[in-house]
Amino acid sequence: MARRTITLTDALYDYILDVSLREPDALRQLREETARHAMAECQISPEQGQFMALLVKLIGARRTLEVGVFAGYSAAWVALALPDDGQLIACDVNEEWTAIARRYWKEAGISDRIDLHLAPAVETLAKLVQTGQENSFDFAFIDADKANYDAYYEYCLKLVRPGGLIALDNTLAQGRVLTDSTSKYAQAVRALNEKLHADTRADISLVPIADGLTLARKR
Repeated sequence: MARRTITLTDALYDYILDVSLREPDALRQLREETARHAMAECQISPEQGQFMALLVKLIGARRTLEVGVFAGYSAAWVALALPDDGQLIACDVNEEWTAIARRYWKEAGISDRIDLHLAPAVETLAKLVQTGQENSFDFAFIDADKANYDAYYEYCLKLVRPGGLIALDNTLAQGRVLTDSTSKYAQAVRALNEKLHADTRADISLVPIADGLTLARKR
């Protein structure tokens, strides 16, 4: 029995993708185009996208949130996992990047499931709370500026129903949670990890997939 997660070599990682990844063509094309983008590191890995899609299906999600869209790869995985009448409210501020997302969402046939809000996410989430939509979402994915992670988490905790799931990306910060004592990025991630560990409002697990994905199930 393994006592810890094994280290992935490049060959073993490729093997995982070979035997488990079922990536639709439109998403593969989006991932490959985004890999050439100057901000390519903002995109999640394909195995993480597929994992989140599985989680969405497991909890029977119909209404979902995404904070931080970039080029739309993670949103596409989630939207494809939703039923035909499902909805994903996506929050971002960059019109150029999300134009790529819109193009591939259309190609994948999921544009009607995604409601993109181009505004600061805190404003969009606050409006959802103000319009009485607390406890009405099943799943939320947070993958945006780390300085506001705490605020995004608190809003999502209000908006997600009891038993719903919040997924927070980059909670290992490429290992900088251990090695970087000065950057605001690492400080924000460390502070959030410590908060989540002590937060009795949710059941949590930090999954060592990609750059760390913390799952928080609202109690």
